[in-house]
Amino acid sequence: MATDPVCGMEVDEKKAASKEYKGKKYYFCSPTCQWAFEMNPQQFVKE
Repeated sequence: MATDPVCGMEVDEKKAASKEYKGKKYYFCSPTCQWAFEMNPQQFVKE
C-alpha cells in the first residue's frame, strides 16, 4: 500500500493512478488528488 501525498489516504499501487516526480512515483486515490499534486507538487513533496 502507498499513501496519497495529497489527502493521506492509503491506496493500492496496482489500482491507483500514479505520477512520477523527480524520480519518485506517487500514487493517488482520485483524479482530484492527482490534479492537486500536478498543479503544485512542491506543496505535497517532503524533501
